[in-house]
Formats: sequence, structure tokens, C-alpha cells
Amino acid sequence: MRAAIVTDSNSGITQEQAKELGLYVLPMPFMIDGKEYLEGISLTHEEFYDMQVSGHDISTSQPSPESVTGFWDKILKEYDQIVHIPMSSGLSSSCATALMLAEDYGGRVVVVNNQRISDTQRQSAIDAAALAAKGLDAHQIGEILNQTKFDATIYIMLDTLKYLKKGGRITPAAAALGTFLRLKPVLTIQGDKLDAFSKARTIKQAKATMIAAAAHDLEERFGDTTGARTRLAVLHTRNEEAAAEFAEELRNHFPETGEISIDQLPLSICTHIGPGSLAVAATKKMEEL
Repeated sequence: MRAAIVTDSNSGITQEQAKELGLYVLPMPFMIDGKEYLEGISLTHEEFYDMQVSGHDISTSQPSPESVTGFWDKILKEYDQIVHIPMSSGLSSSCATALMLAEDYGGRVVVVNNQRISDTQRQSAIDAAALAAKGLDAHQIGEILNQTKFDATIYIMLDTLKYLKKGGRITPAAAALGTFLRLKPVLTIQGDKLDAFSKARTIKQAKATMIAAAAHDLEERFGDTTGARTRLAVLHTRNEEAAAEFAEELRNHFPETGEISIDQLPLSICTHIGPGSLAVAATKKMEEL
């Protein structure tokens, strides 16, 4: 059976990249001043940042059920099955919606809640496509993705607390104190949610914290001290020069990891953290591949 691999734009995969990779990407909607925009279709990252720093009212949303099923129906004209990999259920209700909608497809659509986002979600989709190319069906691919869903980790340094305060995720007093002390909070995504990890006084300290945390995860969780069996990526929000420098630092710490990609964080995360952030994502290479 031919299985198509579907993910959403929270993976960071653009429409152009999806074509090159043989994947399908469902664009995620955003509301800006009451108007809907689609990531990568009617809204670029640069346009988003310009609106964000200008103080526009921005909120995340999820695709309508009709847009999801319409997307699937078109793909199922060419494929027997679909593996749908949405962003983590702990970060959006779009996964729960997809699971409900898939019930009407008689097993032809397998929704995988493998609790990832950004580069780690991207890697799930790429791995799923490789498994499909080996002849595995949608249910077999879904089982493997579920078994390996925690073989990933992300650490994010924030440049400002402004947008966490704006979204109500921290109190104005906490944001004011953090700004006064010039703190650089480090957040983490481990499975189903975004959590605080540590606080640093400088960008240098924050990067050292992220590198140490990633090294700990590689050794303790992945059994990989050098990075030889791990894919690393540097992610950012409008911070390309710093991202390139951070990637070089990571190469020095993990000399056997191979190429370290550099990309932007998806807009669903940018909404809450704003520009100027840096992140490292690590995904254990799948043994089945």
C-alpha cells in the first residue's frame, strides 16, 4: 500500500521543501488583528515579525475540520493511506481534532501523536517518508513513530519576556523583574509542553546551558556522547547571525554529529517568544533506518 506522509507547518517545512522531500504540509492559520493568515502561504516569517514588533494583535489558531479533510481527500486520490503527523497534542488541539476526523476514514488515515514540534517534528516526517519508501504501511509507520517519540529534545533561549507577558504566560511583575535583571530564560520542549528550564544572565551563559543540557540528553537518553547517532539543528527567531555562531559552537562540542542545520522556529512558537531567540534541537537517529 502506498502511504503519503502529511505534517503541518509547525514542522518548519515550507511548501517548496515539502515538494522536494515528497511530503505534504498543511499550513497553520494565524489571526492577526482579526484576519486569518496561513503560514507559508499568505504570511512569511518576515511579515509576521514586522507585525509582531509593531504591536499587532496576534494569536494562534488551528485549521478548520473542512480544510483538514479536504486536504486528506485530495491526497487519497493518489495514495492508499495517509500518515498524518501534527504538532504535539500538548501544544495544540489540532492533534485531537485530526484524531477525531480520522475516525471517518476507515483506517486509511493514521494520525500520529508523537509529541513533537519544529525540527523534531520535521525529522519525524522525513523518517516516516523513508519508512514508507521501504514499503511499510501507515499503521506500521505510526507504530514506529509512537515508539520513538521521546527520542528528541529542544532548548530555547528567549531574548525578551515581553511576549510571554503579553500572552499571559507570566505575570507583568515577573516580566518586569526579568527585564530589569536582563535575564535570558531557557525553555525546554520535552514531549507534550513548553516549560521553563533555567535562567541565565547573559547570552553566553544561556548558550552554555543549552549545550550542557543537550549533551546530557544525548548521553543519558540517547546513549550518544559524541553526537554520531543524533541529528542536531539550530533554530531561531529573526536571529540568523547568532544562529550561525551557535551552530559552530555546537560543532565543536559534537564533532561527529555531521551537518547542523539552521532554520527558523515555526510561527506557533514565535507568537509566544518573539524575535531574538536561539534554540537547539536534537533528534536521535532512527535505528530502523
